[in-house]
Amino acid sequence: MLQTFDSLAEPERVAERVKALRAFMSKAKIDAVLVPRSDKHQGEYVPACAERLKWLTGFSGSAGIAVVAKKTAVLMVDGRYTVQAAAETDTNVLEVSLLPRAKLFEWLTTNVSKGGIVGFDPWNHTAGEINRLAAALAPKGIKLKALAKNPIDVLWGKERPSPPQNPVIAQPIAFAGRSAADKISELQARLKADGQSAVVLTLPDSICWLFNIRGSDVAHNPVVLAFAIVPATGKAELFIAPDRLDSEARTEVAPVAKLLAPGTLADRIKALKEKGKPVRLDPETAAYWFEQNLGAKLISRGQDPCIVPKAIKSDAEVIGARAAHVRDGHAVVRFLAWLDDWASDGTLDEITAVRKLEEFRSDTNMLRDVSFPTISGSGPNGAIVHYRVSEATNRRVAPGELFLIDSGGQYPDGTTDITRTIAVGQPTKDMQRHFTAVLKGHIAIATARFPKGTRGIDLDPFARRALWQIGADFDHGTGHGIGSYLSVHEGPQSISRMGMAQLHPGMLISNEPGYYKVGEYGIRIENVVLVTLPEMVEGGDRETMAFETLTLAPIDQRLILPEMLEKSERDWLNAYHKHVFDTLAPGLDQSTRNWLKQATQAV
Repeated sequence: MLQTFDSLAEPERVAERVKALRAFMSKAKIDAVLVPRSDKHQGEYVPACAERLKWLTGFSGSAGIAVVAKKTAVLMVDGRYTVQAAAETDTNVLEVSLLPRAKLFEWLTTNVSKGGIVGFDPWNHTAGEINRLAAALAPKGIKLKALAKNPIDVLWGKERPSPPQNPVIAQPIAFAGRSAADKISELQARLKADGQSAVVLTLPDSICWLFNIRGSDVAHNPVVLAFAIVPATGKAELFIAPDRLDSEARTEVAPVAKLLAPGTLADRIKALKEKGKPVRLDPETAAYWFEQNLGAKLISRGQDPCIVPKAIKSDAEVIGARAAHVRDGHAVVRFLAWLDDWASDGTLDEITAVRKLEEFRSDTNMLRDVSFPTISGSGPNGAIVHYRVSEATNRRVAPGELFLIDSGGQYPDGTTDITRTIAVGQPTKDMQRHFTAVLKGHIAIATARFPKGTRGIDLDPFARRALWQIGADFDHGTGHGIGSYLSVHEGPQSISRMGMAQLHPGMLISNEPGYYKVGEYGIRIENVVLVTLPEMVEGGDRETMAFETLTLAPIDQRLILPEMLEKSERDWLNAYHKHVFDTLAPGLDQSTRNWLKQATQAV
């Protein structure tokens, strides 16, 4: 298995660990400490050695921050994790609060007195985050202090896992579509045009994309934890132990980059500072440590120059994404057919479902990993947006309930992410009404046409309108970017209330509206879509883009109220289901093909 089901939370240890942290604070003469989920690379997912927030609070989600003051403490999470956080931590010790980050400033000014000092690890916060927080706290007389040692690491001690040192492999040009040399040359041209002497790269997926390498330093994310410096002229510098690269990776990287030991990074940053020429640094993704050591005056602030070109997939990456989704579709359809056979008697549980789906994906002989721990939620567990099933929470899939399964695969040619909500037995009208409203939002995104310059925030209401009409909504984004055998969550593109990045042809993004009735059931329908090239439509006067749906699996028609659908929505659903059947049926056994034929009948 590529997943485990151990319980990650240790709420019973939260009190003693917070007490130990307060003792550290007393010795260090600081009044509060920030403990974020992030590591020195500021990625969404972190290796085991950087799970500091989980160690302190028990919370195992992928976003959040804890603040411990002398007498009070808080765990702040976003809307995906409010239920999970309360279940995993000790709420007698830590208040659970909902982000946005503005509340961090409010909490600190309420719980730290004037003249107080708030400690933080300069490696674990971005420069932008610290600068904004410092500016907000200054009028209140509260100061931030960069700590020389992370207090959690000190307290964790010898039990803390070692940093990963896994092998680094090459991403073949057949899948990448462009050589590392071409990408670096383009990046250097941009640096010269912007008058910058070099750029410091800190995001693992940016570095893996630029150098056409992949790894396994973070669970379910084929990334390498490394840093890089790319000068405007000359060879790049990749800070990673050279012996970690296999022969193919070394062949790819050697012509374009010097391989330097990670321990030399501080000296190279110092050398850049001594040259006194502008260095590009992304304040929203690079750790504050880099600003500390380069000096604010030397930094030319700008977005990581790999982010947008990485998000706009090459022709080869698009071809790979389509192939990966056909392969994944076969596995998912086999699973759904199996589920219909086994779920009706009430003996199936959430873990068994996860294992079976992973088995079907493994049968493709192309699966490298799952793209995240499968969300397998029956009944009320489906209402926990990022629920992770464990031996402690494992629940049977009971007749009369909904079963939500959100999963994905990492294949060498693409990354997948799909959610289906399944009726087990006879659904209620309430379930069908909410499901159909979610489906209407999903179709509204899938069928949208939009001009150049459109942002995700402009499309997000499309997914919510039908839910708003019945007095409902969901508290997560509608869609996130997806990498090419990289992170299943990729920026800058998103469809959300905060989606300010423009959508470009070649971007992959999820389409996943939902509805969650806490304590009863959750609904989500997710497909991956590709932004298409702009074109003129008949009678139009400007070019518009659209979405091509890549994910291939039926949507459970037992949960649809046809009378709630417009004709155009039924037409889309029927055309989608026909495409699913026509594409997948030739690769399925007769029994599964018969099931798929029934599941894709026209509405």
